[in-house]
Amino acid sequence: MIQLEIDEEERQILLQLLDTCISDLRMEISNTDNINYKDMLKHRKDILIKLQQVILADEKTATMT
Repeated sequence: MIQLEIDEEERQILLQLLDTCISDLRMEISNTDNINYKDMLKHRKDILIKLQQVILADEKTATMT
């Protein structure tokens, strides 16, 4: 497991980047005809969504303490 310490500004920028990348991947997936490439893009999108959820969950945990 990798741990990354970032400040609030860095966290916000990372979340914005993840939002943008996920949105871009959704568009690329819908415009792709190659099944293998589409599957790879879906897998990449799933990983980015997981990262986004971890960051958001960590934010909720931090505000509770």
